[in-house]
Amino acid sequence: MIKIETPLKKDVALSLNAGDQILLNGIIFTSRDTAHRFLLASDFEKIRGATIFHCGPVVRDNVVVSAGPTTSSRMNKFTPGVVAKYDIRAIIGKGGMDQSVLEALKGRAVYLAAVGGAAAIYAKHIKVRNVYKLEFGMPEAIWEFHVSDFPVMVAMDSKGRSLYADVYAKSKAVYQKLTR
Repeated sequence: MIKIETPLKKDVALSLNAGDQILLNGIIFTSRDTAHRFLLASDFEKIRGATIFHCGPVVRDNVVVSAGPTTSSRMNKFTPGVVAKYDIRAIIGKGGMDQSVLEALKGRAVYLAAVGGAAAIYAKHIKVRNVYKLEFGMPEAIWEFHVSDFPVMVAMDSKGRSLYADVYAKSKAVYQKLTR
């Protein structure tokens, strides 16, 4: 496991490779559909150079109860613009993202896979620092978290490699072999 501090320095983001296992420590921000639209339509400088977590947390009395990754592909259409506008260095989510995002990450950022179904476990690694745009609702607000030894894996790197694309290609080859 590679221990990394956030916000990620650009050279650190560029040094990571698909398959690297990481323990994140530092500040991350949640952002889902509504927050992504807000970010594109306004200036929210707090996230410049940040790590974004595709997550709709459950928070009670300023304590994170549940914080699992949400499906990142819902944010495909927003992500290239958000990455470029705010110089985002990392995105954490579930399920990967499309080719337009992989292109947007080249030379600047990485996509980090978090484990779906581990929301309660992830919550133990998170402390709330702040919340912005709570009027969007708890899951859509922009939460500022401090994470400690938050486990993720580089699934899409800044060099254009995607573990999801690798798995898809291998699966397709096996399928074609089976259906001949």
